Amino acid sequence: MNRIAPVELTGLYGSVVKRFSKRMLGTVPETIGVYWHNPAILKALLPFSAKAQRWDACDVSLKSFAHMAVASQVGCEWCLDYGYFEAFNKRLDLDKAREIPRWRESELFTPLERDVLEYAEAMSQTTPTVTDEMVANLVAQLGEPAVVELTAFIGLANLYTRTNNALGVEADGFAASCDLKPLAPRALGSVA
Repeated sequence: MNRIAPVELTGLYGSVVKRFSKRMLGTVPETIGVYWHNPAILKALLPFSAKAQRWDACDVSLKSFAHMAVASQVGCEWCLDYGYFEAFNKRLDLDKAREIPRWRESELFTPLERDVLEYAEAMSQTTPTVTDEMVANLVAQLGEPAVVELTAFIGLANLYTRTNNALGVEADGFAASCDLKPLAPRALGSVA
């Protein structure tokens, strides 16, 4: 249940956001209606998010799976649902995307993917538990530009997941609209 009810988007900027959302997603997500209580926040987040999607030093699947790992750990149903939907649209490995909530138990992930998922979770702990070894290991595999990008992407994922979680934003059913199998249940003990 949303802790703050979504409102109708109004004005010129609201019309643009509605049109863009409907064109890209087929609907206006409830989360946008929640954020619309303070349009300045939405006006800052949407362009930054669009720019972040164009970063290209790190593989898109690693960033997408990392975002979903953050969402699973924090408990953001909306981000998990949307992340799974995005994996479908970006033609990523859907079996892996589906297994993100239980990645430690799954045998689908490569060693590099496991390192990235562990890093995403370590960054998302309160207090973060990132180690020098984790960063050095990722730099050795991906290079410094990709690790900086991955880190920023995970930080952005934390902004969204924690904000949505605090506001009680729930899944909008994006994955179900694509007839995707339900996400694997979240592993116990993965709450930040």
